[in-house]
Amino acid sequence: MATPHINAEMGDFADVVLMPGDPLRAKHIAETFLEDVREVNNVRGMLGFTGTYKGRKISVMGHGMGIPSCSIYTKELITDFGVKKIIRVGSCGAVRNDVKLRDVVIGMGACTDSKVNRIRFKDHDFAAIADFDMVRNAVDAAKALGVDARVGNLFSADLFYSPDGEMFDRDGKIRHPGRGNGSGGYLRRSG
Repeated sequence: MATPHINAEMGDFADVVLMPGDPLRAKHIAETFLEDVREVNNVRGMLGFTGTYKGRKISVMGHGMGIPSCSIYTKELITDFGVKKIIRVGSCGAVRNDVKLRDVVIGMGACTDSKVNRIRFKDHDFAAIADFDMVRNAVDAAKALGVDARVGNLFSADLFYSPDGEMFDRDGKIRHPGRGNGSGGYLRRSG
């Protein structure tokens, strides 16, 4: 049944959903890589599609920018549409000198300055981590393809343009390979 943010029906989404932030990137992925594609969501311009990839049913849907937007879509996909796995695809900002443009980054966890997880977990610190098997499979797939992926914790902040001028330097020293403003929201769903 449709939700306030997703106008799909149960069964419209596959068990596995690829989620870029940008809904137009979701459209590009669907049109480029999937067969028998159909649009399953378009509320507020947040596009979602379902098709097949090598015979397997796969969905792809944007989640917008930041933890609040990401949290809405991941929550509804899991609780209202029965989605089992969400794989974030897209871009993030590099904060380490060894992470270059177009490098592959695999997030195994997310640190955040957001209060969203503190509110959800009743003022407890929550370590937002990815499913270990999914991370291991992604790392193994990258190695099999000869891709030197960067693996580590991401950082997601409520502010993209922070008044703290040293924030990126600090993130780099902590060894975050990248900043993804939604990572603290979608990884918390796996906990």
